[in-house]
Amino acid sequence: MRRTRVRFAPSPTGPLHMGGVRTALYNYLYAKQRGGDFVLRIEDTDSGRFVPGAERYIIDSLRWCGICPDEGVDENGQVVETPSPRHPHAPYRQSQRRGIYRQYAEQLVASGHAYYAFDTAEELEKARAEAEASGGTFIYNHLTRGTLRNSLTLPEDEVKRLLTERTDWTVRFLMPEGRIVEMDDLIRGPISVDTATLDDKVLWKRADELPTYHLANIVDDHLMEITEVIRGEEWLPSLPLHYLLYEAFGWQESQPRFAHLPLLLKPVGNGKLSKRDGDKMGFPVFPLRWSSPTGETSRGYREDGYFPEAFVNLLAMLGWNPGTEQELFSLDELVQAFSLDKVGKSGAKFNPDKARWFNREYLRMRPDEDLAALWLPMLEEKGLHPDLDFLTRVVALIKERATFVQDFWTIASYLFIAPSQFAAYGVKAGAASEKPVDPARPVDPRAKVWDDAATAPFLAKDVDKFYKPEIFCAALEAMENSAPDTLEEYIRSHEMPVGKVMNLIRLALSGAASGLGIADILGFIGMDEGLRRLRYMQERLG
Repeated sequence: MRRTRVRFAPSPTGPLHMGGVRTALYNYLYAKQRGGDFVLRIEDTDSGRFVPGAERYIIDSLRWCGICPDEGVDENGQVVETPSPRHPHAPYRQSQRRGIYRQYAEQLVASGHAYYAFDTAEELEKARAEAEASGGTFIYNHLTRGTLRNSLTLPEDEVKRLLTERTDWTVRFLMPEGRIVEMDDLIRGPISVDTATLDDKVLWKRADELPTYHLANIVDDHLMEITEVIRGEEWLPSLPLHYLLYEAFGWQESQPRFAHLPLLLKPVGNGKLSKRDGDKMGFPVFPLRWSSPTGETSRGYREDGYFPEAFVNLLAMLGWNPGTEQELFSLDELVQAFSLDKVGKSGAKFNPDKARWFNREYLRMRPDEDLAALWLPMLEEKGLHPDLDFLTRVVALIKERATFVQDFWTIASYLFIAPSQFAAYGVKAGAASEKPVDPARPVDPRAKVWDDAATAPFLAKDVDKFYKPEIFCAALEAMENSAPDTLEEYIRSHEMPVGKVMNLIRLALSGAASGLGIADILGFIGMDEGLRRLRYMQERLG
């Protein structure tokens, strides 16, 4: 029995997609459940697509999610470059391991499992054009390699000369003919592929002295003693080649088992979830905000207000089913419950509404004190410095209405700033009134834009008939301990409809016809402030 060792090996070609985070999460859960190791490796052999900052983004994203490697490029946020007892296989960037790959490529050539190819880009393009002109498709394989410039067709002395003089040659795998490659996937079961459908992949490039993904992946997984390779289904077509490479090296006994995860699909229709879908429908597809070197910025779940626990939980449920009705899992609970045999084969459709539901549930589970502490810096940015105990009491009343911490301001800003605009039910927000607002009463950003022309006529009949400042003020003053029943009794005694009058009072106190109960509002802002707001609305509505 070998110790379980899995790895997450992203390429730093841009921000880490949420699908990539899910792959890392499943690897992490699999390793932790078995008491094994989770390794983070950076596969940066594609130098042409390298994006500055992408590696750091990957590390920061996983750390925000709590998916911390036991071994690999990241050590508490610092990049590991030298071997140590904790990181015996360092460095973990493939670009820093380039010296080890050529020997393995040459080993395959020497054993007859690979060959040198000297075809120029122009020659290959000509071959493609000729194939397309005859209605076919050019593939570098057993049917065409005998007609091309490589060590299988050229004299030995010519091969030696070209290896010395040229710097654009490659090493290609010699795909065997007439083979059916029998494979097994931990999610998809038995798979078989005829080698006649496969091409001779490039394994190593002399131009930059770097391996391609296929060679580096196999060599590093072998040297790092990886026992299971859990990756996205986009790598499924590469599985036959990887099986054959393990066979060519004679590493069958240490070959890892493979599992290919289903894709994350668009919310509507089929197809892989993309940034374009997020932009179109208003949700992020990356864990953190990303600013590209060209200045393009993409939204992130962290900056949108999601808790990392909620983000991880929603990712876990995209493709995996615990087999129970339970939907909310802590990371430790996921470790205990996770298994690859409960991962589906078909793609998992992403639901933005479900993502928000997860965050809402985690917000409700958070202690009021913690939520108040998260909200406080947001208020301080607005120039407000409330007492933390006061904030905690506010949170206790409004958290059930919120999805994100930043929603607290939208829900209850009137507890901090007196409304200077009023939006009643049935009134659409219109253009701002030209009537100046008292600078001593800051505009409540929560309220809809108040349009005198729209709102005043709507309220006129109620204001004229039911809004009696002297009665309201007397009613509020008569309330004992802010008891709402006292106010309702007072309104009834003056033969006015309780619902309409209470809504008018709430409108004066909060700027909208909905919100906390009147007694709750007065409990926070105090009776004197409540009376001031009542008088202000009367002045504003004339």
